[in-house]
Amino acid sequence: MDAMFNNGDVKKKFNKFLGDVKTDRIKYLADPQLKNIVNVSIALGRPLIVKGEPGTGKTMLAHAISETLNKKLIVWNVKSTSEAIDGCYMYDTVQRLNDSRFGSEDRDVNNIHDYISHGPLGEAFISDEQVVLLIDEIDKADIEFPNDLLQELDVMEFYIKETKEFVKTKTRPIIIITSNNEKELPDAFLRRCVFHWIEFPNKEFMAQICKLHFPDLKQNLLDQCLKHFYALRAVTKLRKMPSTSELLDWIGVLLKSGITMEELSKEIPFLGTLIKKEKDLEIAKDKVKFPT
Repeated sequence: MDAMFNNGDVKKKFNKFLGDVKTDRIKYLADPQLKNIVNVSIALGRPLIVKGEPGTGKTMLAHAISETLNKKLIVWNVKSTSEAIDGCYMYDTVQRLNDSRFGSEDRDVNNIHDYISHGPLGEAFISDEQVVLLIDEIDKADIEFPNDLLQELDVMEFYIKETKEFVKTKTRPIIIITSNNEKELPDAFLRRCVFHWIEFPNKEFMAQICKLHFPDLKQNLLDQCLKHFYALRAVTKLRKMPSTSELLDWIGVLLKSGITMEELSKEIPFLGTLIKKEKDLEIAKDKVKFPT
């Protein structure tokens, strides 16, 4: 038993996602807990539900997995009007009616398959190679939306009633589901997934994230930026805390504007990059003090 768990090949096969992605397109750093749960999801073949504050990298996680594993990314952006069936397939009755009246050179009105198109979930199922499927912001949809996906995510198949056909997955996709915690997800849905809450980075880990995106950033400037950033987050009355993505935007603006360390020690320039609500701006200006 001990030999099995110490087997280097087994560990290497399990640790497919290493958590540190640095390419021209994607820069992403996952903490050890997030890296491990991604690999658990892949090993079990179960969807990973990721929650956390807005701007903590939930959506970018799927992009990072796709990039580092060299797999195609399919994105399903969930909206308030989204229905589960839309992710599987769509039957274009309007186009078929038009074609029956006016004709078409591209489609055969007597062939219903010409009017069936696959949604993001359907595309992931029929792919010959394993893909990464991002179901983004699932909590935006109606409360019944997750329940309507139980069968599809459990047995990896769906039914097209117009053609009386089942579509089964060729290769089980890596599924990442993000949620901003606006609605509770049903227990039956949660049982079919693994879960991770992305903790907001502490100063040390945030410094690593910033260095990944800005490798030439001077340490004294980084320290001052983090001091201001965490001072803002310590203001408990803010309705919307500044996030990691906003910190990175802010640092980018500071570098492009040529702000000096002296100026940065006296104020928080371009505050609207970090704070996005009018009342929060007033509170931040009042609460965050600077040396005179």
